[in-house]
Amino acid sequence: MADAVLTISNKNYSSWSLRGWLMTKKSGLPFQEKIISPDDPSMRAELLLLSSSMLVPCLTHDGLAIWDTLAIGEYLNEIRPEAQILPADRAMRARCRSISGEMHSGFASMRAALPMNIKGDYPGFRIWTKAQADIDRITTIWRDCLDQYGGPYLLGERSMADAMFAPVVTRFITYHVELDDTCRAYCAHMMAMPHLREWIVAAKAEPDVYEELEAEF
Repeated sequence: MADAVLTISNKNYSSWSLRGWLMTKKSGLPFQEKIISPDDPSMRAELLLLSSSMLVPCLTHDGLAIWDTLAIGEYLNEIRPEAQILPADRAMRARCRSISGEMHSGFASMRAALPMNIKGDYPGFRIWTKAQADIDRITTIWRDCLDQYGGPYLLGERSMADAMFAPVVTRFITYHVELDDTCRAYCAHMMAMPHLREWIVAAKAEPDVYEELEAEF
């Protein structure tokens, strides 16, 4: 019997659901998935980037409901410290929180111009200047971390930071974003990660019932 319930939305489009799911998987906490109906207004608001507060994913455990993605990561790190969702080293933990927070609150132009769509494939996609500035900042973060900590993940071992940037990896694949060798290698390593592969398989198996989202994107 699972100890927890993780409420998520659509796997093909929902970047926040992916982040929370990856962290919960890494924690080792047994959990059940609860997927919000595609007719739920809050789910559509989230997927169309119209929601002022991200209430998905939401982790319910031990009588508590935790719905912010960073809060989920912090909570999981407290109850499952051996999983090292946050690194044990203080300096690395600070870096992890810094870049995870930047991903959590920033890069609005990239989010809007390159929405997550795992089933999508758009070679030759035109990237506007503001979105490219976000992409440049993200790849700078990746290169700095990979250079300093040696990879293969951003902080050496997999952490909350990789979960936070995982949807960006899928976006770069979907829209054929040009990357340098270091960032391409990081994307390839992430795409080979078993938990991310599991999510992608499930996303591709979902029914195509989101015509409105495809038109919007």
